[in-house]
Amino acid sequence: MTISTRHLVIATAFAVLACGLGGCGTINEKLADGLADYVPLWAGGLPADAPPRPGTAKYDEFMREREKKRLEPAAAKDEAARSDSSSLEPVH
Repeated sequence: MTISTRHLVIATAFAVLACGLGGCGTINEKLADGLADYVPLWAGGLPADAPPRPGTAKYDEFMREREKKRLEPAAAKDEAARSDSSSLEPVH
């Protein structure tokens, strides 16, 4: 059984396409890390109040600030209720 030139060309074309698609997966993985931050919110991007990515200087600063807020004593519930009710106007 001989291999015709046509079969060899078709097999080579499939091999090239398979290798090309495999390469796209690794390229897209590396590009997605940086480009995802620039996608607008309406297109499925990150919201403006999303925390920074781990491993960056901004992330370390964010975590320090978050820890500082966590260690602060909580406001009393009675004080919060009084401040909210004093700003409300009566309903007539």
